Amino acid sequence: METLLIVLESLLGLGIIITILLQPSKSDGLSGLIQGRSETFFSKNKGRTREAMLARITVVLMAAFAVNTIILNLIK
Repeated sequence: METLLIVLESLLGLGIIITILLQPSKSDGLSGLIQGRSETFFSKNKGRTREAMLARITVVLMAAFAVNTIILNLIK
């Protein structure tokens, strides 16, 4: 049982790292200062974009990681 939880912990950690690295940067840099922010289709429909999906997956993986960590500590 403990081995299964340790493997699951490793997979969840790897999944968190991958989903965080796939998320785009939030900073606009100098181009955002010069051009300003314009509203696009993707900014209006942010709940259905790839960014929103990655953010939701990251939160779910982090919650599962935390629960798995607590269970592992209670077993040991």
